[in-house]
Amino acid sequence: MSEVREREFDFTDASFERIRQFVSEHTGIVLTEAKKNMVYGRLSKRIRKGRFDTFDEFCDALEEGDEDEQEFMINAITTNLTAFFREQHHFDYLADTLIPKLIEQKGHNKRLRIWSAGCSTGEEPYSIAITLKEALPDFDEWDVKILATDLDANVVAHGKKGVYREERITGLPDDMIERWFKRGKGDNAEMVRVHPELQKMITFKRLNLLQEWPMNGPFDLMFCRNVVIYFDKDTQRVLFDRYADILVPEAHLFIGHSETLYKVSTRFESLGHTIYQKV
Repeated sequence: MSEVREREFDFTDASFERIRQFVSEHTGIVLTEAKKNMVYGRLSKRIRKGRFDTFDEFCDALEEGDEDEQEFMINAITTNLTAFFREQHHFDYLADTLIPKLIEQKGHNKRLRIWSAGCSTGEEPYSIAITLKEALPDFDEWDVKILATDLDANVVAHGKKGVYREERITGLPDDMIERWFKRGKGDNAEMVRVHPELQKMITFKRLNLLQEWPMNGPFDLMFCRNVVIYFDKDTQRVLFDRYADILVPEAHLFIGHSETLYKVSTRFESLGHTIYQKV
């Protein structure tokens, strides 16, 4: 209780429940009691700016349909942890196993469609693009497009811009950095920009996975990593069923290291290492 009294603003269980309800309805994300302090920390900045005096007033704005506050809420609550070539084994599998298989399956139909769902600030789709550029023979003869989507409009805009702090590429091979990143100069000396060739391959869009999807697919492979962990099992079942519907037969699905389709979906079979194939 002492922690609550020390807070700058009163954050009651009732206010937290209203926020949980909004987040659940609009994103499908389940906020547990353990997230209460995190929610307070992210939202108190909005209260402090002076538009609202209390959390209840903020909740009123959400429930009355204030689009600015709703967008802020969604952006504030979604977690965007990512890195270039995060979970390297997925990209190794893509380069060494899946691309040769796709070349064999496709034959003369050199069309490839990929979906990066929950793309965050763009490191994942750019890592996919680099892998394809470097591992796909005769790349210029292929029609390759990557769709990158996220619920958070801010990170989508970041990804589309393709500019990152130089520290984000620390650890990547020097030759890869030389090929695919341009270092900034002057005021931008600590920044890097991804190569325009990579940007041309990727379309960034804001998308709520739980709402209607504007695209029809079909996609040949999909990355959806560390996204469904925020949803309950029933929502996960619905999502993976929709994923299966929009993927081609035998398409591959890559999920996060702490996720599983066990007792969630029977439409994919595990290939190990959080890699699945559509049945």
